[in-house]
Amino acid sequence: MVKKQPEKWLKMEIEANAQVMDALGNFLTETGAQGVFQEALEPQSPGDFPEQSDTEKIHAYFPDDARVGKRISTIQNYLDSLSQIFPEFKKPSLKTEVISDPDWGEQWKKYFKPIRVSGNIIVKPTWERYSPSSRDIIIEIDPGMAFGTGQHASTRMCLQAVEDIILKDRSIKNWKVLDVGCGTGILGITAAKLGAQDVIGVDIDKKAVEIARENAAINEVDDCIKFINRDVKTLNESRNLIIANLTAKLLLELGEHLKNLLVPNGYMVISGIVEPDRQAIEENFCIAPFIQDAVITEKEWVCYALKKSDRDI
Repeated sequence: MVKKQPEKWLKMEIEANAQVMDALGNFLTETGAQGVFQEALEPQSPGDFPEQSDTEKIHAYFPDDARVGKRISTIQNYLDSLSQIFPEFKKPSLKTEVISDPDWGEQWKKYFKPIRVSGNIIVKPTWERYSPSSRDIIIEIDPGMAFGTGQHASTRMCLQAVEDIILKDRSIKNWKVLDVGCGTGILGITAAKLGAQDVIGVDIDKKAVEIARENAAINEVDDCIKFINRDVKTLNESRNLIIANLTAKLLLELGEHLKNLLVPNGYMVISGIVEPDRQAIEENFCIAPFIQDAVITEKEWVCYALKKSDRDI
């Protein structure tokens, strides 16, 4: 029996600082959103303050049912809490309207299209067709209720860095990868598609882990990936490639633990960093025994590929 889609939906648009978008997107899905997507906003004028130019918009769609009032109140309270946690950011704004569109539950998918994120990697949603060339590596992702489709700059840069590292360093025959905050599993899955045979992905969001496992199966790499619902601080397995697309705040909190998990001559890819946080990140990560292997930038976003030397520098 096919489940009937609601005839009316609550359309919600939130403008907030780019650094809180991943957390906000996850919160919206946990609150019951049936479709979530985000877009970057350009500064309205050259005189805009930096925190205003870093603003992005997130769209979410909820069934217009008896719980809609409580959901709006819950989300507004969450936005107020973000303002208290990050007083330096522009206060998030919330707009809502009820729309009549019985098919929106499927139509939101039109916002996710196949994209080439690097020379060889194509990320596509499972429902889109794509004719690959012989060299293309196809990553199929069904975002479900988790974030991570390759659309965001921080994810794209991570994918580019991972591809470059694995294809470039032929001295490492057995890649042991850790994907921190795995979301949809896109980064760990990409590492596996590039040849890694031992991949662990961790996320504190149980639903994200379930979706990551489903995506690994879709990409036929579930035999070499283990997605687990736990705090990365409880892991003690050594890795030679660690990928962490988080926020600068989380990277700084987890930094020492991640450094200890990485073996000498291993690589760490960190992303989710915006320009104002570069100095703090570099002071904590770009120091001995780590050297910068690459720095990738896109607008205000920065991604570092670091290599851990086997000797003090």
